[in-house]
Amino acid sequence: MTDEKESTFLVTHVEGDSAVLKDVHDGQVHTLSSNPGLDVDDAVEATVAPDPPMEVTYQVIEVAERRALSIEESPEPPTVHERELAAETATGELARKERAGVGEVHVLTPPESETAEAVEDVIDDRKATLSRAARLGVNRVEVRSEPGVVAVRYLP
Repeated sequence: MTDEKESTFLVTHVEGDSAVLKDVHDGQVHTLSSNPGLDVDDAVEATVAPDPPMEVTYQVIEVAERRALSIEESPEPPTVHERELAAETATGELARKERAGVGEVHVLTPPESETAEAVEDVIDDRKATLSRAARLGVNRVEVRSEPGVVAVRYLP
């Protein structure tokens, strides 16, 4: 097949025998005509191809890797390093820092009164947060916060 596409996908929906994959690099959505055992919130390194003759649905040709992703709010406060990064970042801005090894830490600096809302936004926007985790090659997203600081940790 000439229209095969190899990428990293987030499984956004599973129903019966079908599934919906979102390419985490270009945002394209692919509806599968059959589900090869995928679950919602899985990150999948896979090759897909359109089903003939209409090419409206897709099939998975190969799954190179599959991992379950999760988001959790931690009771732990941001680390000293995350607080220092926040102190250097203007209110309402985002700072990104690569982690030693795999992953990243994103530090948001909402106004103190809006910290809880910022945490909820990160957790509620599952598709965007988990797409980022899939792109970064990690399995877990941990959110830590204290007034004025939200640390979104993308962890292996």
